[in-house]
Amino acid sequence: MNPAAPTAAMVVIGDEILSGRTQDTNLNYVARFLATLGIDLKEARMVPDVAAEIVAAVNTLRVKHDYVFTTGGIGPTHDDITADAIANAFNVSIDYHPDALELIGARYKPGEFNEMRKRMARIPEGATLIRNSVSAAPGFQIENVFVMAGVPMIMRAMLEDIGPRLKRGRPVHTSTITAPVAEGRIAAALASIQDAYRSVAIGSYPFYREDGFGTQLVVRGRDAIEVAAAADVIEKALCAEGFKPTRENR
Repeated sequence: MNPAAPTAAMVVIGDEILSGRTQDTNLNYVARFLATLGIDLKEARMVPDVAAEIVAAVNTLRVKHDYVFTTGGIGPTHDDITADAIANAFNVSIDYHPDALELIGARYKPGEFNEMRKRMARIPEGATLIRNSVSAAPGFQIENVFVMAGVPMIMRAMLEDIGPRLKRGRPVHTSTITAPVAEGRIAAALASIQDAYRSVAIGSYPFYREDGFGTQLVVRGRDAIEVAAAADVIEKALCAEGFKPTRENR
């Protein structure tokens, strides 16, 4: 029997995300990053810059999943409260971390490393630093919770440091079949194929583009042979209906 895949959840923190002022792209990137490691992202929550909301989300998710990833709220301004909230969630103290002070301080000219910038070096007791090759200001890990910046380029740099710390599962294989067909026309065939291939998940995603409408059929699973076999059957069903599908595997 194959062991269960590690699971993860993500907490996206920030009023700017919820207000629509900033578009979040981190969730998509984290989901794809984890998929390559065989880790299933099972939940995602967006919360405001409110300490109680951050604490509640993190404490709920960290007992349900192997890993929790947070983004946002670890900068130098007054509304960057994530580090304090995480310390509260774990009921530990928070203080300046000497290594973080050294890393961040080295980026500034004498006299520019002010008190607000030093806030980025405040790390909960017992946490380990997450290196950041872009701007030096680190994130941190405390138990199974990884706290990262919200700026996409910095978040991605932090993930590179996090990756080796994570236990792997079997990677997910994906095959995407695209055809100029209304999903209602192939719904019955898809149901039959899904019933025959229980080890994969088949998703149907209709679209409309300038050149017309169509449907993307996505087959996902950890058994590459089963994914390919199900995709083959879907292609044959589309061809039998007179359509010319295209296919992408990864």
